[in-house]
Amino acid sequence: MSERGQAGAGSAVEKRFLAPFRGQTLDVPPIWLMRQAGRYLPEYRATRAEAGSFLKLCYNPKLAAEVTLQPIRRFGFDAAILFADILIVPDALGQGVRFEEGEGPRLDPVRSVADLGRLDLKGTSEKFDIIAETVQRLRQDLPRETALIGFCGAPWTVATYMVQGQGSADQAEARLWAYRDPEGFDQLIDLLTAASIDYLDRQVKAGADCLQIFDTWAGSLPDDEFDRWVVAPTRTIREALKDMHPDIPVIGFPRGAGATAVWYVSETGVNGIGCDTATPPFVMSEAFDEEDVVIQGNLDPLLLVAGGARLDERVDEILDLMRDKRFIFNLGHGIVPQTPPEHVARLVERVRGKS
Repeated sequence: MSERGQAGAGSAVEKRFLAPFRGQTLDVPPIWLMRQAGRYLPEYRATRAEAGSFLKLCYNPKLAAEVTLQPIRRFGFDAAILFADILIVPDALGQGVRFEEGEGPRLDPVRSVADLGRLDLKGTSEKFDIIAETVQRLRQDLPRETALIGFCGAPWTVATYMVQGQGSADQAEARLWAYRDPEGFDQLIDLLTAASIDYLDRQVKAGADCLQIFDTWAGSLPDDEFDRWVVAPTRTIREALKDMHPDIPVIGFPRGAGATAVWYVSETGVNGIGCDTATPPFVMSEAFDEEDVVIQGNLDPLLLVAGGARLDERVDEILDLMRDKRFIFNLGHGIVPQTPPEHVARLVERVRGKS
């Protein structure tokens, strides 16, 4: 029997999402969407209101598990992704994170080696254990065929928030620190790398089937800085996880990496590459042919808002180009709040019905 014919036939391939990582190509690719649990769903908004705030929701295992499950119940995605935030790590380190309504995250900036003294790697267990409890709940409550993805923010991307004290358009403060004092900035990256390894290890031990590393601001760096601050720490995380959990696949999402994405794959050793909206499907199809990597992406989240015939056409284009590839259907970034849920249902139906 062919690998395609075996998919779903036994316990080793029960979770369709994991099939591409085992070398299988499926006639109908697995599908999940970044930020699939979020404000576009009325049930999410109700649960967040019950929690009282975004961070309280992240640190409430019962409610965090509930919002993780909501899109699975509604759309039947092949994978759930743990509901948390990439800023859990700096919060656990003691920087203190707060979310201002309508303005996003706020942190007390860390901009020097002296400021690093406020952070404590030994104090992360309490908050990391809360997230691990959410994973444990999900492992019990998810359908048997649904994979569970754990995640963290990549050290570079998390550092940009820690240094800026909030999100920014150009990540200028972090980039300037890295240029002016690379050895000092390296201490922050090393701290985040160590914390991320511990955080992801706990998620796997609690029941995660796969991990994704979100490097949302990878594209803000030139090639030489990209290698030092994006590739090197991701490689360290990947190698540590491979030693601890050799069978757990890791997906890298270096948003905006462009032509350096192929270098990222070959140098980090990730098992999957998340492609952003700016990566054309033919590049996804051809550029990674020589890499032993699963390809994931890259539908425009705003096209999912628009819906209609153009959405159907683009889905078909991506599916046609990625035929016979180890491919996972996803967006090029997260679902945006104004997305109509019925458009998400249409997308899932199109992906599963096209073939």
